[in-house]
Amino acid sequence: MTKISNKVALVTGAAGGIGAAVSTRLARDGFVIVVNYAASAPAADALVRQIESAGGRAVAAQADISDSAQVARMFASAEAAFGGVDVLVNNAGIMRLATIADSDDAMFHRQIAVNLTGTFNTLREAAKRLRNDGRIINISSSVTGLLQPTYGVYAATKAAVEAMTSILAKELRGRNITVNAIAPGPTATKLFLDGKPQELIDRLAKMAPLERLGRPEDIASAVAFLAGPDGAWINGQTLRANGGII
Repeated sequence: MTKISNKVALVTGAAGGIGAAVSTRLARDGFVIVVNYAASAPAADALVRQIESAGGRAVAAQADISDSAQVARMFASAEAAFGGVDVLVNNAGIMRLATIADSDDAMFHRQIAVNLTGTFNTLREAAKRLRNDGRIINISSSVTGLLQPTYGVYAATKAAVEAMTSILAKELRGRNITVNAIAPGPTATKLFLDGKPQELIDRLAKMAPLERLGRPEDIASAVAFLAGPDGAWINGQTLRANGGII
């Protein structure tokens, strides 16, 4: 594996789960990591210390990605600290489940604000500010193909992210910036496990031919591929990292 050096990766929602695994992996690969968080300062600071204790470089950056002004400030801070950003990993997201009939306005608007508007805010900023030869990696979800009941609003936000992924890849022509998405299947994170009975978790784990839940490290490996030199020819695609569930 080629060791990356002097490149900066900004990972949103990086304080835990897939975001923390992605940050740890990219730091191990040699990236300087901007650990974005909205409210989990202790967890973000702990991750920074963990990366630094392993010989990497990282800094925590608070920003609510649903607020465009905060996103702009975060990019500006990264530029001031490190000279620019080379990789954006759009990982921050929330999942609230209900049938469409039972989805109230607050639930709908909050998921739109974080999953869709938040991703749009970071993509817009990255389109203007990411250094040439960079990488943008959006985290979608395989629910866009599974289309299970109660996932209507969440799946809609992720389908929109996949559409923006393909379109932005075309809009960045001439800058050698790739834009891709990764769509995990059921993955053993707090976001996925919270509120689910064990029987449902066990059933979902058996749905994929590999008969287990994904691990955050599985998704981090896919991100590392797209962020590294071996992923240079992949552009405008959605990689369904889901163990074959769909």
